[in-house]
Amino acid sequence: MSWAVEEWKEGLSPRVLQKIHELESQVDKLKKERQQRQYQLETLEAALQKQKQKVENEKNESTILKRENQSLMELCDNLEKAKQKISHDLQVKESQVSIQSGQLNSCKKDIERLEQELKR
Repeated sequence: MSWAVEEWKEGLSPRVLQKIHELESQVDKLKKERQQRQYQLETLEAALQKQKQKVENEKNESTILKRENQSLMELCDNLEKAKQKISHDLQVKESQVSIQSGQLNSCKKDIERLEQELKR
């Protein structure tokens, strides 16, 4: 088969044959260069897809973290409100204890006074 490909070159001058050979060499070189560039392109496209996937994963993770952060902030707000309520309740109860303590002391004094009167 290769003889048929070369048959058309018969009878051409050496100078023309040299030029044909140079052109064929240049075509082979360009084909190899094209294959290399195609391989580079495919490699770069694969890397791009990998980066796109990575960015998408990071976006998803970011969204999840934002939701979790919002949830934690709401929980902190609720805990702060509960703390304030408990603190208020504690102040009310301390106030009640103070009042009752004063009443107790007053009653003790009354009892002491009455005991003193009974002794007389």
